[in-house]
Amino acid sequence: DCRVTAHYDGGDHTIFVGEVVEARINKAQERPLLYYNRSWQRSEPLNQLRLPQNVTMVEVGPRDGLQTLKKYVPVEQKIHIINQLVAAGLKRIQVTSFVHPKLVPQMADAEEVCASLTAVEGVQYNGLVLNMRGLERAHKAGLKHVDMGVPASEALSQRNANSSIAEGMARMADMVKQARDWGMSVRAGVQTAFGCVYEGAIPLERVVELSRQFLAMGIDELSIADSSGMGNPQQVRQMMQTLRPLAGDIPVVLHLHDTRGMGVANTLAALECGIQQFDSSFGGLGGCPFIEGAKGNIATEDTIFMMHEMGIQTGLDSGRLSQLSREMEDFLGQELPGKIYQLGLS
Repeated sequence: DCRVTAHYDGGDHTIFVGEVVEARINKAQERPLLYYNRSWQRSEPLNQLRLPQNVTMVEVGPRDGLQTLKKYVPVEQKIHIINQLVAAGLKRIQVTSFVHPKLVPQMADAEEVCASLTAVEGVQYNGLVLNMRGLERAHKAGLKHVDMGVPASEALSQRNANSSIAEGMARMADMVKQARDWGMSVRAGVQTAFGCVYEGAIPLERVVELSRQFLAMGIDELSIADSSGMGNPQQVRQMMQTLRPLAGDIPVVLHLHDTRGMGVANTLAALECGIQQFDSSFGGLGGCPFIEGAKGNIATEDTIFMMHEMGIQTGLDSGRLSQLSREMEDFLGQELPGKIYQLGLS
């Protein structure tokens, strides 16, 4: 017997979300039946996790990692960081954000950073844009890939943008259309998806509805962010199991923070759901300047160390990443949040 907690109309199909209340399984066939692709089929054995063989890491250190630092990082050093990330094997790097320089002074040099980038075959540079003005700047700076989103928290939306979530989504629709007209690829999604320090718990249904609206806009990737670092593995598992069927062929990317020490556990929960793209920051640098206490992205070195130990391939050189984090530690004069870089493990 099952208890249905939610259902979503998928056009020619309906997705039900719930839990098994009671089940009787033939001892000779210990794999339970699941109904998908219009037929009943046996699931994989419950005691055998099916983890992805390969994972793509999206490095957000040059943007999310640096944006809250009080010490200014010169353009030359930012480019050095980006080049070192490329040398370590990163193919997806968020290099800057196009925001008002008074709000995030560290990103005031966005155009100069973009002008100094070295084109490398197979490497994708992207920038964060919050509004149409930011999108226009990214386009003029020559970026072909942009990242955008809205918070699932009404309180945060009013606090930061002085507008409702609905108004923010209307802006997103215009921005996605304009970016597409300019030939740019768009990653868009939901911020504070697992909770907000100003509002508290965020209903799963709200995240699902916002995701559905983004997918209808024709985005290339759906991003789900734990901006406040409030998520737990159970939440992550439930949300990813709900969103992946909705997204279909559109990749779901998870952006996690380690504010409360849940980063690695949440990453594992997502891997168990088949998620294959994660944002991370070298050395665990990062945090949102607009959310109180939202410190620390998951550290790239820590995350890929776990994956490599579990036989998951990332194509990244842990040694090079750790060296970069040690350089940053020397520059800042303080220890970074990451753990693996301090141990010299690779």
